[in-house]
Amino acid sequence: MTPRLDAISIITSDLAASLAFYRRLGLDIPDGAESAPHVEVALPGGQRLLWDTEEVIASFDPGWKRPAGGERLGLAFVCDSPREVDALYAELVDAGYTGHLKPWDAVWGQRYAVVLDPDGCGVSLFAAADAA
Repeated sequence: MTPRLDAISIITSDLAASLAFYRRLGLDIPDGAESAPHVEVALPGGQRLLWDTEEVIASFDPGWKRPAGGERLGLAFVCDSPREVDALYAELVDAGYTGHLKPWDAVWGQRYAVVLDPDGCGVSLFAAADAA
């Protein structure tokens, strides 16, 4: 048997804030999920995205400590066009999220931007530059 990727997990210090951010990116997160210590959503292709509070992780891993320094994991959301990258970046920043890298035309042929989620993780927004 060959292992296969099934889920990506986000450990968050503020579950409600994290879920609100990812809802803005189009994920179908059930209403009321904020009251649970663990949340799962199905992604296209069969994988899952999971959220756990720091308290849940510490409950079964007493030595766990919040990471410090650089990112350990990055998520990327494809957009339909360069214009959508710009609009979504502006919408998120206007809503109070931290813009990390303003939209730019990357040398690899994409319109690209990075916004930080509530826990400071970089979330990339991108579209093919020729999708205009």
